[in-house]
Amino acid sequence: MTYIPEALRRQIAVRANFHCEYCLTGQINRTKPHEVDHIYAEKHGGATVAENLCLSCYYCNRYKGSDLCGLDPETGEPVMLFHPRRQEWGTHFRMDAGRITWLSPTGYATIYLLQMNDPLRVIERELWSQLDDEL
Repeated sequence: MTYIPEALRRQIAVRANFHCEYCLTGQINRTKPHEVDHIYAEKHGGATVAENLCLSCYYCNRYKGSDLCGLDPETGEPVMLFHPRRQEWGTHFRMDAGRITWLSPTGYATIYLLQMNDPLRVIERELWSQLDDEL
């Protein structure tokens, strides 16, 4: 694993507004710090450069690992996972009261593989959303 300089880590976190670029969970809402993720893992030739890095919560990063694709639910064919640098979140996902729904095969594969709708994660996002609304 390559060392990521602190200045680059900070740049990635600021660019993401301190939110996971997969599930949108804010760093302030987590007990475990967000991590810098190689979108394309080093073992697949992914470079340690800003264009290949994103901010990821602990859970999304653990479930994603070095995976690049998942399966289309209708065809069973491989589809690339969501790429935060090249794709718009709203094209593939929608947030519904803490639950993330898919709008494309890429969205489905990413939600499924990263277990973004694990019941505890959904409850947590819903509670933080309600708290943000009250503030």
